[in-house]
Amino acid sequence: MSPEGQAPPPVLVELARAYGVDTVFEAHDGPVAIRADTLVAVLAALDIDASTPQSAADALDRLHHRTAARLLPRCVVTRAGQSRDLTVPAEAEVWIELEAAPARTADHGRTRDHGRTRDYGRTADHGRSLDHSRTLDRGRIPADLPTGRHTLCARLGDRASAVPLVVAPARLADVPSRSWGFLAQLYSVLSQRSWGMGDLADLGDLAQWAGHTHGAGFVQVNPLHAGLPATPGHASDPSPYRPSSRRFADPVHLRVEAVPEYPYLDPADRDRVVALAQRGAALRDAVLLNDGLIDRDATWALKHEALTILHAVPRSPGREAAYRAFVRREGRTLDAYATWCALAEVHGTAWRSWPAGLRDPGSAAVRRAAAELAVRVDFHRWLSWLVDEQLAGAQSAARDAGMTVGLIHDLAVGCHPEGADAWALQNVLATGISVGAPPDAFNAHGQDWGLPPWRPDALADAGYAPYAGLLRGVVRHAGALRIDHVMGLFRLWWVPEGRPPTEGTYVRYDHEAMLGVLALEADRAGAVVIGEDLGTVEAGVREELADRGILGTSVLWFERDYSDDAKGTPLPPDRWREQCLATLTTHDLPSTAARLSGEYVELRDRLGLLARPLAEEQAEAQADCEEWLGELAREGLLSVSPYGEGPAADLAGPVEGDDRPEVLPEAVAALHRYLLRTPARLVGVWLPDTLGDPRPQNLPGTSSEYPNWRLPVADAEGRPVGLEQLTQSPRTAALAAVMNEPDDGTAPAAPSR
Repeated sequence: MSPEGQAPPPVLVELARAYGVDTVFEAHDGPVAIRADTLVAVLAALDIDASTPQSAADALDRLHHRTAARLLPRCVVTRAGQSRDLTVPAEAEVWIELEAAPARTADHGRTRDHGRTRDYGRTADHGRSLDHSRTLDRGRIPADLPTGRHTLCARLGDRASAVPLVVAPARLADVPSRSWGFLAQLYSVLSQRSWGMGDLADLGDLAQWAGHTHGAGFVQVNPLHAGLPATPGHASDPSPYRPSSRRFADPVHLRVEAVPEYPYLDPADRDRVVALAQRGAALRDAVLLNDGLIDRDATWALKHEALTILHAVPRSPGREAAYRAFVRREGRTLDAYATWCALAEVHGTAWRSWPAGLRDPGSAAVRRAAAELAVRVDFHRWLSWLVDEQLAGAQSAARDAGMTVGLIHDLAVGCHPEGADAWALQNVLATGISVGAPPDAFNAHGQDWGLPPWRPDALADAGYAPYAGLLRGVVRHAGALRIDHVMGLFRLWWVPEGRPPTEGTYVRYDHEAMLGVLALEADRAGAVVIGEDLGTVEAGVREELADRGILGTSVLWFERDYSDDAKGTPLPPDRWREQCLATLTTHDLPSTAARLSGEYVELRDRLGLLARPLAEEQAEAQADCEEWLGELAREGLLSVSPYGEGPAADLAGPVEGDDRPEVLPEAVAALHRYLLRTPARLVGVWLPDTLGDPRPQNLPGTSSEYPNWRLPVADAEGRPVGLEQLTQSPRTAALAAVMNEPDDGTAPAAPSR
């Protein structure tokens, strides 16, 4: 093989491209050829031996032979209303077996047409049964197929084939109406009933308050995926974006007292749970009253003990029937997740170090272990059911409060390599690969996120069923779903294990299939889809997402017009895209208070994260803010500047003991009014911005240096604020009033401080 760093031979390039592996990376300063050893390592993760030119040529021949020998593609994904030609032998008989299961939508799992329930085997207009078998003329998929997961079949002599045929809606339904809502990190929103961190009952309360009191249309939360448990001597990873399982939610979010069996504890067990609740209250008070950090592991230790006690309480006949129905619905996916959880309690979470027989979820050793741990496996199934119930309750509370969307859940890019999903889905995840980002103008070293990616070939072989099941679970109790790094449905930067991110390459996915499966599951759930499309976005991606009815994400500070200026100028509100969620910040960016004050630059300097001298970074940050504040002034939204210069000079005096001016609610209100002048269908308010909280929830580039994902919502001085205080804050009410005021084009009165 060619030496490291040398240009790969043509046969390796051809093989890589055949498997969707890019051989050239378009960097910010021009094209960069991918190293030969990178291509070999990435192909090895796809079970392709390309270690020599001859092995690469042999692999290419095998691929061509397999493709030619197929009667049908591995899986077909198409859109309703579009016909499609298949490449099949002229003599083959081809037909479709239509899915008969009813569609699932937000209307309690039923699709309705003028009051009549219809399933996929019936016409919408008359309710007449269609023939569940459709013979195709010359292998052409007709345009009039109903949406659903059908089966495409073919027969030629003694050869037969059957593959999934997914017919997705041509376009997702639009947001019911323009609305605004709050963006919150659930763990950070603690109430006086929380056990150390925010929970699903708090989420329901937050949604009810936001909807009933302020007319908000949604609450967006961080991923609620199941986290990797702590092990002796090792804390768990607090990041909600590196979960053990994306398919199931984390039971740490449960409100213990809301479990229906709680009132039926016997006196002794009730005393034990009450004592645990008192310890949970102490964790909460340590955060809210003593400026402590959220301790997820300590919270879960208490809840785990309490829930173990509750698991032994007999369920009523109806509750037992509901639990069994949940277990049947979730099937083997739930069994695998619960089995991993039970095994992790015995062997630790690093499953690659488990006894050899337990590393394969389909092995006889795993079946024997699951039988021996049957009580613990059932415990983890039961926890998943409880979380599902409380998630449903939170979404119901949001909708009952009049929210047009309700809860917006967040889907992380991937899972932890030692977690439950990585164990259960080994056949469709790439081994020895981590997802990341290529080097760019802002990060010359690239990024490694430590997440194993989907294998595009294995997903197609599986008919995209694992991906569909994941989506179905996450979107079941959601009014909308945010897809983190939605560009990953098109391509992902694969980094071979042990290599720096600079030695990775993009691997492409069948985006028509990935988007189609997403659209089908979202449509069945009646959910809106929002793609987080910030950062490096390949040409055509945003247009494809918009064509599908998938909203984008627009953050004010990044919305610039580059037509006449390489640096760009603030994009006028009437030129923003309509199909987006517009915000001032995200969980990975500075809060609005920190951006206006420049405090985030000082924080990064203290932690050694700046690439340039502090003075240069501060000057650039202030110039950027002043440019946007000037835009607000031109729009008639702000007549003064918090910098003591610019449009006006005396918005506020300095904070006591500091020579910097106070970051006032007026500037934050004006920025939100600017968002409201855009045509964006959804406008988000970062919940800590309502109080002037200056601290970011996550500071990329740090781990132990900063308490990422462990901070409660706080006020402008950094003092923790509970849910009860937040909902009674005049400052919060003032900003909510801004979000509801009509825009008549005049400069509005500023809210009181």
